[in-house]
Amino acid sequence: MSPHRENELEYDDADLSSLDRPEIRRIAFYPRKSSIRPPQPHARDYLVEVEPGVRIGCRFYTRTPESPSMLCFHGNDEIVDDYDRIAPLFNQIGINFFVASYRGFGFSDGTPTVIDMFKDSHGIFKEFRKVAGEYGSRKGPFIMGRSLGGLSAVDLAYHHDIRGLIIECGSANTFRQFIRPLVSSNHPIWNDDWKFHSKVRLRSVFKPTLIIHGERDSLIPVEEARELYDNSGAKDKRLEIIPHGDHDNLMTVGREQYFNAIERFVRTYS
Repeated sequence: MSPHRENELEYDDADLSSLDRPEIRRIAFYPRKSSIRPPQPHARDYLVEVEPGVRIGCRFYTRTPESPSMLCFHGNDEIVDDYDRIAPLFNQIGINFFVASYRGFGFSDGTPTVIDMFKDSHGIFKEFRKVAGEYGSRKGPFIMGRSLGGLSAVDLAYHHDIRGLIIECGSANTFRQFIRPLVSSNHPIWNDDWKFHSKVRLRSVFKPTLIIHGERDSLIPVEEARELYDNSGAKDKRLEIIPHGDHDNLMTVGREQYFNAIERFVRTYS
């Protein structure tokens, strides 16, 4: 069982806050706003208040109350609306799919920062569990993170008790390759044991873990997926490499493999 660390949040750490300079945030986040349109059938929008006056837009795509529920954090150039096409595919394999965003994205308030991304995920997780429970779903929770969202997903798995963790195209090293010219050489991000690296967090996550990555990912090399896998503390873990897959095309070049892996994982650990 993953240890519970709900009362050990440390996001005021000076080393983490130093990554919130504007020039770094411009690399980490590509926010855009939602178009004005209602969600798909069997979907409902939620505004999760993470601090007074700041609400994060989320969307819950439901299948049945008997289905397991999954919280997903999307990538850094996506918004919740993009999942109107994707979430029904998760519904088809029997998953209630709750997509969470970040400040400034979609219909969320505020401006995204690295620290707030970490902090806000805990309030979103709490609301997700409440919403799933009110819907009647008792199986879960599963947590998933795609690309940037992998940081939030791993952090939640590190701090909370969950049923299973899925990381898609995630970074083992807090995306440090993208900010190399902007961060001094003595910053702990260059230390392989820095506590905010996902691979370090994963050493203390013992819940079942599925890591999915494209063989030819040109943004986050597949070697980072192998680092995540090698550092995972889970006894039950799987690394699923999609042949010919790049960062944004796994559902195109490997849809069957991708969804078969997720369906098998969720059914096994529900």
